[in-house]
Amino acid sequence: MFASVLLITLGLCYCSQESIQSFLGRPQLFSPPEALLRSVVDIECKLNNYPKNESILLQLYKEGNRERLFAEYTALAGETATFPIFIREYHEGNLECVAKAQNNSKIEPTVSYTRHLRVVVPVKGAQVFVNSGRVEFFEGKTLELHCKLIAGNHVSYTWLLNGQPVSQSPHHRAAGEQLLITGTTAQDSGSYMCVATNTFNGTDVFTSNSSEVLITVKDVVSHPDISFSVLKEDSHNYSAVVTCQSTNGTLPVTFSLYNRTELVANTTVGERNAEFKVPLVLGQHLGWLQCQANNGDEIAFSEWIPLEVVPVGGPVTMHYDTDVGENYAVIGLRLYCKAAKGTHPLYQWFLNETLLHDRGSFYYVVHQPPEQSVLLLSVGTSSTGTYHCEVSDSFDNTTAISSTRRYLDKEVLNRLPFLVVAVVFGSFTFLVLLVSVCCWVGVVFRRRQFGETSMVNLEMVRMKPAYEGGLDLSDYDEGVDLMRAARGEEFDQGSEVSVDEWPQIVRVKKTLEDEAVEES
Repeated sequence: MFASVLLITLGLCYCSQESIQSFLGRPQLFSPPEALLRSVVDIECKLNNYPKNESILLQLYKEGNRERLFAEYTALAGETATFPIFIREYHEGNLECVAKAQNNSKIEPTVSYTRHLRVVVPVKGAQVFVNSGRVEFFEGKTLELHCKLIAGNHVSYTWLLNGQPVSQSPHHRAAGEQLLITGTTAQDSGSYMCVATNTFNGTDVFTSNSSEVLITVKDVVSHPDISFSVLKEDSHNYSAVVTCQSTNGTLPVTFSLYNRTELVANTTVGERNAEFKVPLVLGQHLGWLQCQANNGDEIAFSEWIPLEVVPVGGPVTMHYDTDVGENYAVIGLRLYCKAAKGTHPLYQWFLNETLLHDRGSFYYVVHQPPEQSVLLLSVGTSSTGTYHCEVSDSFDNTTAISSTRRYLDKEVLNRLPFLVVAVVFGSFTFLVLLVSVCCWVGVVFRRRQFGETSMVNLEMVRMKPAYEGGLDLSDYDEGVDLMRAARGEEFDQGSEVSVDEWPQIVRVKKTLEDEAVEES
């Protein structure tokens, strides 16, 4: 029995020893988080649990790639393996250490946890390339720039325009090594440069600046304005000096002048305006002129204008409007001067035969050729006097047409006009006469209708009862006698006019009695 127990115990100890010897613990890998390219870095691998009398092989790989061995070390006595690595770009990634017994295939290999190694390649050789093509183009196009490096990783990019960082916007988008600008304008012109930067250990900074690339965004020439002035060559010959002018556009600009479909002349200039001289005959319509401008993109057109010059002709009229202040007093005037005809008039204002220039202490001249000229006045002592305007041709002022003269001062302007006074007084007189005539007509009409009938009788007629036809008029006879009997007593209290009216009352009564008899 004892022998059996001893055998079992020895068997278990042998199995345990075999189990310990056939199992390797997980190795530990020690590696810096980052390393510079072409530097030497020591990476360590340590196995805490070593089998007795076994040599252990420690190998360094990149995770997932056992075909490329970075380094290996044979540990005989449980020492820590040190791998001196000359850093290349391919070393970047997750590293792992594999431990296995060299001479015992029964022992299963073990693998450490991974450690990530970041390999820093200093930036070098930054250069800007224009992927969109030309470095000179017109506004509205897209600009695409790319910053390429000879070497470098983990890079941050900064784009500069004329030495200032390019701000992000809906039209300006910088994504890594690429800069994209849509809907370009002239403000996007300038020198572009990219700055590439990376760091090591947060302290060592590597920078590479590209050379500058000059980008020119051209402004498309704007639609030109067209106008012309008249030049008197001599007493019989005139010319039209036609001006074509654009407000925007990259120089140079080519201007062309057309008369309908016929090219009159063209010229290329380093400014945004050009002049052409065309023969002219006064009073004749010589066609329609148009300017065309082109600076390499699209042609811009002006409006059409007639080539016709009409000399100034009369009459010249002058009128004014007033500006009213407090208490309805006139404080300002606007005088207008206009000629009956003329395409190129020259207006001049005069006060007491003295020429008024563009601006003075109490006036301001606003020319609105060819329609009219306006003289703005502040009414006061200085502005008192006689005004008139003269109009002549701007190209020939030997003959001028004058307006009528008008005297203006503060007192006259604030006095009620005679016409207004006459209208008000006449209207009042007319109303008085109208009321008087109406009263007189009413009196005459009443007398013609009622004759000598007094107001009392009229009142009695109006008060005639509706049942008068049913009354016994004989009762009124006694009343008449009583009235006569009481004549000396009661009627003494009445007025002398009432006694005189009594015969009329009797006649009215008689008339009423007759009407009653006829109705019965």
